[in-house]
Amino acid sequence: MTETFNLLSNIPLSSNQEIFETITQNNNIKIERIISYGQTTAKDYWYNQEEDEFVVIIKGNAKITYKDGEIFDLKEGDSLYIKAHQKHQVTYTSNPTIWLAIFISPSS
Repeated sequence: MTETFNLLSNIPLSSNQEIFETITQNNNIKIERIISYGQTTAKDYWYNQEEDEFVVIIKGNAKITYKDGEIFDLKEGDSLYIKAHQKHQVTYTSNPTIWLAIFISPSS
């Protein structure tokens, strides 16, 4: 059976919180749609994930800042591969920003 999922459907007009929806996952990969409404990472917090992350901006704009100061301004269609343990923050999102995020766990 083939399943389809439209990344641009069923988008709420607003939300006080980001929306995380798992599209599919197994032991090594998780694919999510994330919808941001201007949310950013707390200034004193840095993501430090165990898995690699590949993100694509489907709609909107976002900015990701690495702890070393490197900044990535992402617009619709842009992608970024974030290696495991690359400390980073989301420092801007438009209202809304629709992300496709693919998390890749290290091989066992």
